[in-house]
Amino acid sequence: MRNTASGLVNVRAISGTYVIFLAFDMKKPDTKGLMGFAIQRTDLNEDETIWLRGNKTFPSVRPSTGFEDASSHEHPFQAFQWADYTAKPGYSYCYRVIPMYGKAGALKEKAATSVHIDTEPLGGVKHEVHFNRGAIASQAFIKRFLGQTLDEAGEPAYAWLGRDLVPALLNFIAKAKDNSYSLHAAIYELHLPEEKPWPDVLAAFKAARQAGADVKIIYHGLDDYTGNTNSQAIADTQIKGICFPRTNAKLMHNKFIVLSKNGKPVSVWTGSTNISRNALYGQLNVGHVIHDAGLAKCFLEYWDELKDDPPIGDIKNWAEADNTLPPDDESEVLTPIFSPHRGSGVFKWWIELANDPKPLFMTFPFGIVKDFRPVFDKNDGVLRFAMLDKYVNGGNAISRAAAISDIERIRRFPNIGMALGNNIFVDCIDGWHKEGRGIGVNVNWIHTKFMLIDPLGDKPITLTGSANFSESSVNANDENMVLIRGDTRVADIYFGEFMRVFAHHRFRESVKRHINQFGSAALNTWKPQDLFEDSKKWVSMHFKKNSEHYIKRRYFVGKFSGIGH
Repeated sequence: MRNTASGLVNVRAISGTYVIFLAFDMKKPDTKGLMGFAIQRTDLNEDETIWLRGNKTFPSVRPSTGFEDASSHEHPFQAFQWADYTAKPGYSYCYRVIPMYGKAGALKEKAATSVHIDTEPLGGVKHEVHFNRGAIASQAFIKRFLGQTLDEAGEPAYAWLGRDLVPALLNFIAKAKDNSYSLHAAIYELHLPEEKPWPDVLAAFKAARQAGADVKIIYHGLDDYTGNTNSQAIADTQIKGICFPRTNAKLMHNKFIVLSKNGKPVSVWTGSTNISRNALYGQLNVGHVIHDAGLAKCFLEYWDELKDDPPIGDIKNWAEADNTLPPDDESEVLTPIFSPHRGSGVFKWWIELANDPKPLFMTFPFGIVKDFRPVFDKNDGVLRFAMLDKYVNGGNAISRAAAISDIERIRRFPNIGMALGNNIFVDCIDGWHKEGRGIGVNVNWIHTKFMLIDPLGDKPITLTGSANFSESSVNANDENMVLIRGDTRVADIYFGEFMRVFAHHRFRESVKRHINQFGSAALNTWKPQDLFEDSKKWVSMHFKKNSEHYIKRRYFVGKFSGIGH
């Protein structure tokens, strides 16, 4: 949902399910002496009013510790955007944004601007978008489950990390409650819980079958770690009769489930989520439910092509004939993309979409491949954000070093924002605690694969699914993606979650860079940057044309109109 309000401060609010993003703008003359913005939130459902809080403070009033927060009324936010990550789905909120003037310790309010906004519901809509928390490496986890590992903390920790992703997955499977339903799944990883208390999703499939539903699961069945682990889990759950190994693919990398009633497809679950401990509770993942009979039918037809484990060439023939891409009609609201296709046409189409001179937000679990880097290699004033689990995957030492150097160069452009997944891995920052390393092998932090083109515009494009934005993901692996055009609700949810996790890892990356540069001993005196006590030192950067802060301010508040603006 989106809403705007005008005043001395113009405010734009964008809400997802758990995130409300606020962007501000003012006439430059009105910013003289501006010390920051105080934000007061009223929860209209629970009749609770609070001041939003931050970690930066005025040093003359109270030096920053970096972990002890402070009210924005005394220590206002010195930025033209802020996000509330504590909102609840389906709630109504009112935010008062108050420009604060004067001096630290003696601030004065000027005219506030109030904006009302509702968060998006989790269910009851065409698109249900479910992210897990993706925050196993966080101070919130450390403080909530003090001194405990994930398994020591047990069920409360699993529930907190899984957020609504895990319940949504179980609920989707449970919809197949009798013999009028069927589930057709294709899932790369099928892992049993190593130990309770995290839910056994394979048991949920088994329960649906025992209830009378027709349940069939295609899984990656090659003789490798994933395939062997899948086979063992299937045997242990005693569901071998409903599971079908895919061995004639390079990778059966899909993660989707089609729900049908009375033989007719009605909904599809897709996204980036495998069925594993790391996927559900460690790395960032999304499960995206789309209640659309036409789209579900397309997914079921693809599933039917995979079920007998045909050679790759047969699937390519089918894809070229039945999944023609790019679509002839670009006004299509939903476009399914199935792999493998022949050649690199689909991959080049994705690059062409991303090359549109509009703001771009992408996640890259295995780094930005060489062919995609030119999309970001433009100092043209167009905001482009990328969130990566790692800079590069594979290659020898020389090629890896060259790739890292290239990405480091690109990210220095003022219009480029990048964050690399990290944790705080030392215990010597005053007030901060060493965080967990993650619970994965190949991907610890960012596993989502989505592209947002102009997400805050009137006609956003969201591309989401299982493919890692590589050429092999379109012409070698079994993969699926869905292109969603013009759905602002979907784009708003993805955007909010992107910004939430981006801010989380951007800070951790800065700490890691500091350690790499100065050594861990320097962190004994490390602390976050204090608030500026001179208004000019922070306001001017937001109005310097084509600077990083200028570009972000204009796009977030809704002023972007193309290159050079």
